[in-house]
Amino acid sequence: MRLLTNMATKSFWLIGAALLLASGAVSAAEKSEQIVEHKMLMDHGGGHLMDMDGGMVMGQNKETLPPGCSRISGDEAITVRAGHKYARDYPGTMFGFDTHEWHVKPCTRLTVTFINEDHIRHQWMMHGLPKFIYDKGMFHLEMTGPAKITGTLILPAEDRTYLVHCDIAQHMEKGMKGQLIVGKGSVAFPSIPGLTDYVIPDDYGPKVSDSVKAPPVIIPAPGAPADKTSATARNKPSSNGTFVLGLILGVVGTPLGISYYRRRYQGMTGQEALNQALNDARSILDKVLGFLTTLVGGVHKK
Repeated sequence: MRLLTNMATKSFWLIGAALLLASGAVSAAEKSEQIVEHKMLMDHGGGHLMDMDGGMVMGQNKETLPPGCSRISGDEAITVRAGHKYARDYPGTMFGFDTHEWHVKPCTRLTVTFINEDHIRHQWMMHGLPKFIYDKGMFHLEMTGPAKITGTLILPAEDRTYLVHCDIAQHMEKGMKGQLIVGKGSVAFPSIPGLTDYVIPDDYGPKVSDSVKAPPVIIPAPGAPADKTSATARNKPSSNGTFVLGLILGVVGTPLGISYYRRRYQGMTGQEALNQALNDARSILDKVLGFLTTLVGGVHKK
């Protein structure tokens, strides 16, 4: 009985120790996943803020009004999360934003809090802003996460749709792309996950090697006239050689022809000269056509 009691006591302590170690491991994991907020940013001027831990804000603007804005129409704030897990609903993607579209009014002062949930660098970058206010026409938030950072900008007065993406190599192509719509917006951007059609649709069908691909066969619909365009195009002689040959003959032969026919028509009446000229023209035309036919036939045989 005492032996059983000792074994139960030892088991209890072992289970307790295991639970304690497990809770410690979970606490350490939670601590490692803690989102760090970047607040101590150094101002480098021109709305460019940075710190030594990979945090960056470019295009910070809280006061300067864009053209057409007589005042700030309102203050709004959005929070954007980025990470690998937000790509799960979109086949073929690897990274993503939790939201891919945002709507604001013109002349709004917008504060964006960007939260990176991955252990790599991500960006929330917006293009097309007035360059004399925003360097290179963009507003840019960046972190090496897990971390979060906040930046503010004032949006222009025009109704327009702005591209938002992550500019790290292949991150946009792998899903990190969205659009911010000001007012009524403008033309939507393609390939926004879950919103707009892809420029190049995914195709998971069987592939044939380029080396064994056969030329396409066009089968006309029943009752439709046969399409002879391609055959005509193949049999049509090139006009470049004919043009060059005619140019050479004209330059060289014109002076000789004038001298020859001046002597040939000497002493004839007007009617006689006209009849002779028509006969000569017909004879020359027949010879030229015969020569060209022979020339083109020889080229095709080669």
